[in-house]
Order: sequence, then structure tokens, then C-alpha cells
Amino acid sequence: MKFSLTAALFSLASLASATVLTRQNCPQASRFGDFGFTTPNNETTVNPGDTIHVIINFNCAINTFGIRPQYYDLTIQVPPEQNNGHEAPIVLTTRSLAEGATTDEFDVTIPHAFYFANAPYNVVLTDTYPTQGTDGSQVLLRGGVEAPISIAATS
Repeated sequence: MKFSLTAALFSLASLASATVLTRQNCPQASRFGDFGFTTPNNETTVNPGDTIHVIINFNCAINTFGIRPQYYDLTIQVPPEQNNGHEAPIVLTTRSLAEGATTDEFDVTIPHAFYFANAPYNVVLTDTYPTQGTDGSQVLLRGGVEAPISIAATS
């Protein structure tokens, strides 16, 4: 009888800890959202004027990390360590999440900007989100994630 009571308690403890682990199964990298995009015909390189389909999931950001973006930007950027200071971020879109939503899905066009041969580019998702300041006032913070993209040269 003692064995079955002990086994039952361990089983309940295992179940409870598994439930907690499920809720915390968001990697730190997802605190600003998870996103991806697809290119026309699943090409590995896009051209200016092409449309990409973007899917953003803020579920972990909102429900685990408490970060709900007030708005978010999607830009194309040269990684800082390879940027000579003359490649400013190219803004693809600025959006806000619908009330109660945790995901967004949309199409965006790659602008006809100057892109250089063999240059690395990233699509960067940057969230602007509110937090409470030391006096209770709202303070806006920014954070983001990125994914590489290959863009055909225009120069």
C-alpha cells in the first residue's frame, strides 16, 4: 500500500512538472517573436520587385515573456560587422498586431533599392513594446530577431 501511494505521488509530481515544462518551452530567442518568410517559387535569391510572404508568431513573446509589441518594423539590413556605414536599413513595413492576436501573416514587396553583389542581407523584425518605468510611466523598448535573405545585385 505504501509503495502504491508513493508511486502515485511521484506520478502526480511528474505530471505536474511536465505541465510546467510545456508552458516554459519557449527559447530565449523567441522573446521578440518568431518569423519566417517564403519567396516566389521558393527561390533562394529574390529580386527587387519580388513579393515575399511573411509569417510572424508572437505567442512566446506575449504569453511567456510578456512582450506584446505596440508596433513592429520589418527591414532589410546589412549585418553591422559587414556594414561600411553607408547601407542604411531599408524599411519593408511597419505594422501593429490586431487586438487579441498572437500571429500576423502578410505579403511585402522587396523595394527597388541598391543591393550589392555578394553582400549579406538580413530581414530584421524589430518590436517596439511598452514597459513600466521607475515612476510608473510608460517606457518604450526595442528588440528584434533576424533571418538571412539573398537579394540579387542591382549595381
